[in-house]
Amino acid sequence: MREEDVKALLDKVRATGKRVKIVAATKTRTAAEINELKKYGITAMGENRVQELLAKWDELDMPEVHFIGALQTNKVKYIVDKVCMIQSVDRLELAREIDKRCAPLGKTMDVLIEVNYGGEESKSGCRAEDALELAKAASEFPHIRVRGLMTVLPIGAPEEMYVGMRKLFDRLCEVCPTAEYLSMGMSDDYETAVRCGANMIRPGTALFGARVYPTVKGGEK
Repeated sequence: MREEDVKALLDKVRATGKRVKIVAATKTRTAAEINELKKYGITAMGENRVQELLAKWDELDMPEVHFIGALQTNKVKYIVDKVCMIQSVDRLELAREIDKRCAPLGKTMDVLIEVNYGGEESKSGCRAEDALELAKAASEFPHIRVRGLMTVLPIGAPEEMYVGMRKLFDRLCEVCPTAEYLSMGMSDDYETAVRCGANMIRPGTALFGARVYPTVKGGEK
């Protein structure tokens, strides 16, 4: 992590004049690297993989831990006591499992409905046309609070897609009083995302530099 990179991102976000929550995408980053973010005022992190979150957990010292990756229902039980938000709810089955696992804890989990706005087969997320219905259904669970939408748009997506997501978010806000966040934009596109209405971004390499994946036996990564 280079201080100048972090400050450059913060300066760009502040220059928009908009209130934007930064959730650092921490895939492959060590707990020590992640904890360092606090000195720059970044207090929220997002993990993509359950196993990786569990491996880092004892050394983490971050006020907010979000889960931002695809989540299998059988792994929900491992993270509900650790995270404050699950940004990747894309089906009712997952919402039901989150509610079930939060009930014994007396916890209400903040969630975002993940939308596969670009319709890419390689990405998780519900269809845009199903997002509001899923949000409404998820909101009926007593231990879930729907706070908005999340998306990962295609690389090089036209600005119209960002605007379309903002319009979908506006429609959600009309029917869901707890909706507050449109989580959209990562290191390469957060400026476009914020310009088009995102108020939560998930930068990773823009904060930490390029990812270095560990080499395993056989030379694979």
